[in-house]
Amino acid sequence: MKYFCTVKLSRHIFTLVVTCLISLVCSETRAYSHTMQADGNADSVKISLLTCSPGDEVYSLYGHTAIRYTDYAEGIDVAVNYGIFSFSKPFFVLRFIFGITDYEMGIMPFDYFCEEYASEGRSVYQQELDLTPEEKAAIAKAISVNYQPENRVYRYNYFYDNCTTRARNILLDNMGRKVSFPDAGKEYPSYRELTHAFNENSPWARFGNDILLGVGSDRKTTLSEHQFLPFSLKDDFDKAVIKNADGSATPLVKRTTCVVNVPQRVSGNGFPLRPAACAWIIFAITAAVTLFEFRLKKKFWMFDALMMTLYGAMGIIIFMMFFSQHPTTSTNLQVLLFNPLPLFFVYRASRRAINKRREPFWIYAAVAVALFFVGGFFQHYAEGTYVLALSLLVRSAWNIVCQNRYSSGKK
Repeated sequence: MKYFCTVKLSRHIFTLVVTCLISLVCSETRAYSHTMQADGNADSVKISLLTCSPGDEVYSLYGHTAIRYTDYAEGIDVAVNYGIFSFSKPFFVLRFIFGITDYEMGIMPFDYFCEEYASEGRSVYQQELDLTPEEKAAIAKAISVNYQPENRVYRYNYFYDNCTTRARNILLDNMGRKVSFPDAGKEYPSYRELTHAFNENSPWARFGNDILLGVGSDRKTTLSEHQFLPFSLKDDFDKAVIKNADGSATPLVKRTTCVVNVPQRVSGNGFPLRPAACAWIIFAITAAVTLFEFRLKKKFWMFDALMMTLYGAMGIIIFMMFFSQHPTTSTNLQVLLFNPLPLFFVYRASRRAINKRREPFWIYAAVAVALFFVGGFFQHYAEGTYVLALSLLVRSAWNIVCQNRYSSGKK
């Protein structure tokens, strides 16, 4: 009896402690928001741009951006983060594919923010901005308004509206002076090229990106557009100057420091083969099967059925992206190679191969592959896709030859 009373008392104490902690954190966060609404003593306020180094996960390969708000007079030191999301939300993957993912703004103690990134082996760089008291008050007010429950959730877009562009906009849009960036009129690398700079060591993540991205991702970007990447924005802030009312110019960044300095972790070994290597293996198998068919004068229809199924299944993903709200995925010429149509012909093509009858699908497939190669002049394709196209072309040509033999009565 005493044991059960003790357990019951322990549960009550645990519940009380957890409730108090939750209330304390919520009260602290509300206090941050409330304090930022007031002008306060702006001389004690420091506002900085935070740039976090890349991580190991796919969503962290490109780094992260946040804002640090410090008010020494009020004892406030928080990180304003526009990159909060949850994989546990219903249909997260489907919503992400179709471009209807919602991200959320959050405010957390700066120490917790640093501890999180330190535990992930990711450094954090801080750029303190040279702002006037009025600009600090305006940014603080904008953050407070943005943190209201009805405003903090936004529709995420990887290239156009993400955690980095949100942080940039709330800083620059609430400055009374004009910020000038050098080389503002020049062309910058394309969206695809910019992402390639960060996923070189993650070939399958790059392959996935390149499969989903279309023609729109290959055009050159502007200054504003290339700042969707955290380190692009960091570099631009380092070079930016503020135009003062008296005509003078001062650097936007007062000082840059590394607030979390940890050695970058070596990524764990993933799949040992690159996409191109896998594509060449598939081509070698395709060539070997075709050669055996020629030597044995037999038709391995199951191999074609498997190839049509795999290409068609991959095509479903690309076809779905045509209905996505991501603007750079709507026109993807890789659909000429990977599309769902083979799935509708698998059964019929197999039956006709068994019965040695002509199947028009292979003519259509050969034409589509030819157009795919032409499309390569207008769009950068994912690694290994040319080799996969060559594999399909070999099977298409061989099936057409076999069908001509059927028509002429030859074995």
